[in-house]
Amino acid sequence: MKRYSVVIADDHPLAREGIRSVLETNETFYVVGEASDGHEAFELCKELLPQLLLLDINMPRLNGLEAVRKIRKAFPRIQVVMLTVSDDVKDLFTAIQFGAQGYLLKNMEQDDWIEYLLALVGDHTEVSREIASRLLYRFRVVEDNIEEPSPLSLTPRECEILSRVALGETNKQIAQRFVISENTVKNHIKNILEKLHLENRVQLASYAFRHGLVAE
Repeated sequence: MKRYSVVIADDHPLAREGIRSVLETNETFYVVGEASDGHEAFELCKELLPQLLLLDINMPRLNGLEAVRKIRKAFPRIQVVMLTVSDDVKDLFTAIQFGAQGYLLKNMEQDDWIEYLLALVGDHTEVSREIASRLLYRFRVVEDNIEEPSPLSLTPRECEILSRVALGETNKQIAQRFVISENTVKNHIKNILEKLHLENRVQLASYAFRHGLVAE
């Protein structure tokens, strides 16, 4: 079984302890380091090159929003998930735009944390419909000053696939639904990402919700 190294960055020791205890309930994840601010998180990423970074948004010295941009630029292979106690749309959307792969609310159920993180390290393909909807609905509204490519640039089939991605379906499930190969689904998703100037499935789901492209 493949295991994933994790760095936890949060300025509250008790919060880090709680996060570690959640991760330790699943042998897929093992914590290799802890940081109390963005600067420490960057240095640990440089030293340890973890596969996953759990990064609190509100931290002293270098906050999570500044840190995620710096870390993703320097270490693009590290997957970053933001941690927050609030659902501030502006901050969370900014984090996604800066390269974060997703976010977790600290008051979510422990099982939801594990399910989401397993989906993340599994290339975002196993997020359940319920989890995807709960995590991403807050991004339906985008700031007026942020210009995005129009969904009109997508073909009807690309819109259909984008909708299924937003609902948390796997490539396999999408392929079965439309009677096409998984490789064809992957190619469609790659083309959609390029057309919309996005980086991952979390951003695709956010876009789909904002533009009303999610099937009922």
